[in-house]
Amino acid sequence: MPQTLTLVSHLLCPYVQRAAIALREKDVPFERVTIDLADKPAWFLKISPLGKVPLLRVPRGNGGGESVLFESNVICEYFEETQAGPRLHPEDPLLRAEHRAWMEFGSSILVDLWGYETTRDAQVFEQKRQALVAKFERVEAEMGDGPFFAGERFSLVDAVFAPVFRYFELFDDLYDSHVFDHTPKVNAWRRALRERPSVREAVVPEYRQHLHTFLQKHEAHLLTLSGRN
Repeated sequence: MPQTLTLVSHLLCPYVQRAAIALREKDVPFERVTIDLADKPAWFLKISPLGKVPLLRVPRGNGGGESVLFESNVICEYFEETQAGPRLHPEDPLLRAEHRAWMEFGSSILVDLWGYETTRDAQVFEQKRQALVAKFERVEAEMGDGPFFAGERFSLVDAVFAPVFRYFELFDDLYDSHVFDHTPKVNAWRRALRERPSVREAVVPEYRQHLHTFLQKHEAHLLTLSGRN
């Protein structure tokens, strides 16, 4: 397979982080190109069917040209099927299907997080907070002994949830939302993922500052609660 893969990214996108984590876990070299989703370049719109990141640009080899993959889970599955390195899915078909289902569950949490972090409305914020509490408690019930989702072995489920938990590294400092009050296993999982090199390296060092600026731009209720708006 060609070695030069290009991951088209955005500085804050959690879906991009999934792909970057999977690539680093597989120890695959890649180039990263960052765009501004508020000012999408013409070349990006031309190759992105949904106008979203991530995109993976894959050279086709000696024949020239490239293929463009979109949707983060599709990209991660492609890595799993084509790249050497540690397996990020279980070998057992049923367990593999269960992991794919939990990856989708992680995506549903991101939908709630979007409202939680961007809303100016206190009522919407509380609705999203309660939804997050319920979902993380559901994950808690699924967890084993850790340190990762499926035990000792890092998987694509971990790659999906790591960007979710990264948000709370800032959110928890701004305001104690009590989202994780009753999830000791999830809290231990969060700590383990935070220390994983692939997770740390999936974002730029200035990620936290960029996220805070994003909250300010949206006049987020979260900042109002923190008194730092």
